[in-house]
Amino acid sequence: MSKHLSHERFSSKIGLDAEEPPASDCEPQPLVAFATTLIVRDTCLCLHVQRAARTLARRFDDALRPLGLTNSQFSLLMALNRASPPPMGPVAALLAMDRTTLTAALKRLEARGLVQVMRDPVDRRSRLLALTQAGKQLLARAIPIWQDSHARLEAGMPDGHAIRLRQDLAALG
Repeated sequence: MSKHLSHERFSSKIGLDAEEPPASDCEPQPLVAFATTLIVRDTCLCLHVQRAARTLARRFDDALRPLGLTNSQFSLLMALNRASPPPMGPVAALLAMDRTTLTAALKRLEARGLVQVMRDPVDRRSRLLALTQAGKQLLARAIPIWQDSHARLEAGMPDGHAIRLRQDLAALG
């Protein structure tokens, strides 16, 4: 595929009209052509992944709301569901978070009594993360909600597309 993409090759269903609004005589010419805006809208992988991620996040936030959880909190609780408490680094890497964001998320869950942050006995500078009994119980209640929501999401996709999507996203990550 050519480096230069033609707007006509792509659909125009995301929030911009396909034609540039008329400019008045006194308006300066834009530095970037409106056609370029349309090409980015229609072809930018980052934009399309962000839109899909936000849509999925809202869907799972809505499903988990009765338990007082967001999809991000659910993912964090799942990341801590291990036989032995993991250190912060691997959890942050798994969730693609920086440590500052992870620390903020942990504080909210810790305040609710769902997570315990403790010093690593081997390396006192490091912290280990563990689910409390309340965290384990809440996670157990959240799993059927996640399973149902996920099954409905995949059922709405054509056969094999969910597997392909996971593979493609893993290739990007």
